[in-house]
Amino acid sequence: MVFMGDRATLLETGRFVQRHARNAADEIIEAAGAVDAALDTTADHETEAGHRRAAENGDAAAMSVLGALLLRRGDLDGAEPYLRGATAEGDRAAANNLGVLLHQRGYPDEAAGWWRVAAVAGSAPAAHALGRHHRERGDEPAAEYWLRQSAEQGHALGAYALADLLEHRSDVGAERWLRAAAEQGHREAAYRLALALERRATEPAARGPHAYDTGTGLRTSAAEGAPGATGPRTAAPAEAAAGTGEGTVPPGNPSPTKGLAEAEQWFRQAAARGHRRAALHLGALLEKRGELKEAGRWYLTSAKDGEAKAACALGFLLRDAGDEESAAVWWLRAAQDGDGNAANALGALHAARGEQQTAERWYRAAMDAGDVNGAYNLGLLCAAQERTAQAEQWYRRAAYAGHREAANALAVLLLQAGDAGGAEPWFSKAAEAGSVDAAFNLGILHAGRDDDRTALTWYERAAAAGHTEAALQVGIAALRDGDEQAAERHLRCAAGGGSAEAAFRLATVLDARRPAPGPPVLGAPREEKSECEEWYERAAEQGHRRAQVRVGMLAAGRGDVAEAARWYREAAEAGSRNGAFNLGLLLAREGGEREAALWWTRAARAGHGRAALRLALLAARRGELTEGRRWCARAVELGPAEVAERAARLSEALHQELTA
Repeated sequence: MVFMGDRATLLETGRFVQRHARNAADEIIEAAGAVDAALDTTADHETEAGHRRAAENGDAAAMSVLGALLLRRGDLDGAEPYLRGATAEGDRAAANNLGVLLHQRGYPDEAAGWWRVAAVAGSAPAAHALGRHHRERGDEPAAEYWLRQSAEQGHALGAYALADLLEHRSDVGAERWLRAAAEQGHREAAYRLALALERRATEPAARGPHAYDTGTGLRTSAAEGAPGATGPRTAAPAEAAAGTGEGTVPPGNPSPTKGLAEAEQWFRQAAARGHRRAALHLGALLEKRGELKEAGRWYLTSAKDGEAKAACALGFLLRDAGDEESAAVWWLRAAQDGDGNAANALGALHAARGEQQTAERWYRAAMDAGDVNGAYNLGLLCAAQERTAQAEQWYRRAAYAGHREAANALAVLLLQAGDAGGAEPWFSKAAEAGSVDAAFNLGILHAGRDDDRTALTWYERAAAAGHTEAALQVGIAALRDGDEQAAERHLRCAAGGGSAEAAFRLATVLDARRPAPGPPVLGAPREEKSECEEWYERAAEQGHRRAQVRVGMLAAGRGDVAEAARWYREAAEAGSRNGAFNLGLLLAREGGEREAALWWTRAARAGHGRAALRLALLAARRGELTEGRRWCARAVELGPAEVAERAARLSEALHQELTA
C-alpha cells in the first residue's frame, strides 16, 4: 500500500481495499497504484534518488514516500526501515503503510496495532483496514465503528465495506453508503447499488405480472396441442437467459420506471469501469427494451472479460438475429467455462440439426455443470427417439431435483403407459410448483374420470396463468352452465392466444346476439363485417372447418359467390360434409350440376342426409330410378326426420314408376 507524505499533498491517497484477507498481495498492488502522480516513468529513478537522499538526512516525509515506493515495488525489506522511521516521527501515512507491510508479512495483529495508530490520527484508509481486520475476526461492533470512521471521512472503500457489513445485517442504511462509495467511483458499489434499485423496481408489487425479471431464467416454449383438452402436454427444451447477483433491498417502492432508469445509470458507470457483471446486466436491460445493438456491445464486452453468462446471452442474441454459427461460437465458449445454460443451448442446436449424439453430449455437459435442465432435455431427447425407459430415468432425475416441467413430462409418460395413479402425484407436484401445463393436464385427468368440478378447478388455475386451451375449456364450461358473460371473457382470452376453436365459439356467442337480417334493399351500402364475422374468419384461416363453412354462408348471404365457394371448397377438401353439401348447392345454382353431384356424393358418403336426398332427386330427373331409390334409402337412414320423410315419399313414387 502506498500513501504519500504532506510534501506531495497526497497524504494517504492510497486505495487500500482489503477485499479479502486471503489475497493480500492483490490488495497491496491496488493500493500502491495511487502513489505520487508526479512520478512518471522517465523521472522515477531521479525522483527516487532525491527522496532517498532526503530520507538519509532524516526527512520523515521523504522516508514515508520512499517506503511507499518500495512497498509498491514489492521490496518489503527495503521499505520497512523507512516506514518505521517515518512512523517514529509521527507520519500517519507511514503508520498505515507499515500496517500493510506487516499484514503482508503475516503479522495481522501487529499490523492492526499500527492501523489503530494511524486511524486515531485521522487516517481514513487505516480506519478502513482496521475495520476489515475486526470484521474478519468476527468483532462486528468494532468493525462497524472503524468502517464508519473511514466512510464518514469520504473514503470510498470504507463506505463500501460499511455498506457490505450493514447489508449483511439487513440494515436499511446500507444503501446510503453504497451510494456514497458509488459516487466516488467504486465500481462494485455502483453495481450493487444498481442491483438494489433494480430489484426494488421489479418487485411483484411494483411491477405487475408482465415486468422484466433480470434474474437467472430459462427461455422455454411450451409445446402447443390441438384445440380442446385433447391430451397431456410437455414443454420444449430449456435454454438460457442472463443471470444476476445479490444486492441491497431498502424499503419503499418508488416508480418502477424511475428506479430502473437509475439502476441503468449505475450499471453503466460500473460497466464503463470494467465491471463485467454490470455489463451483463446492462445488456439484459437494453435487450428487454429492444435496443439489441447496444445490448450486444455490452454482452460482448462482458463476455470478452470472461463472463460466461454474457457469452451465453450474446449467443441467444445472435441466434435470434439469424446468425446461428456465431451464436454457437459464443455458446461453446460459455459452455467450456462451465455455463450449463450454454451447454443446453448447444444441445438444442445440434438436436435441431438431427445430430442426436452431439446433442446428448452437450446435455450431459449441462447436467455435469449442475444445470438440471440438462437432465430434462436428455429426457426429451430420449422420448423423441422412443427410448421411453431412458426418458423416464432422466425425467425422474430432473423431477426429483425440483424441475417442474420434468415432473409434468414424467407424469405424461406414466399416463401414456396407463399408470394414471402414478402420474397424478407428479402432475400435482409440477402444478403446485407453478407448471401451467401440469395444471391443465390435471384438468384433463379429472375430466376423464367424469369429475368435472375438480377438472374445472384446475382448468381455471391454468387459464388464470394464461394457458390458452385451459381458457377454452373454462369458456366451454361457462357456456354449458349458461354464464354467457364468463364464457365470452374466457373465450376471448383463448381466441386471443391463438385457439381456433375458441375463436369459432366466441363468434357463435356474438352471432347469437345479432338481430335477424332484414330484407335486402336495392342500392343499400354494403355493411361492414361484424365482430363475429371477424372471429369466424380468424378461425377459418386457422383451418377450422365449421368456421370455414360459416364464413362461406355469410359470404353467400352477401352475394359474394366466389368468396363463398372458396371457403366451402376449403372446408370440403378438409373433410367437412357440410362444406361439400353447400359447395354442391352453390355449383348447382351456377349451372355446374355435374360437379355439384360429385361434392354431394362425397357429403352423402360422409353421412349427410340432405346430400343423399339431392342425389336421389338428380337421379330421378335423369330417369335413373333404381339409383334414385338407392339414394333415397341412404337419406332415410341418415335423416334428419324431415329429410327421411321426404326421401321415403320420393322412394315410394319411384317404386310406383318402376312397377307401373
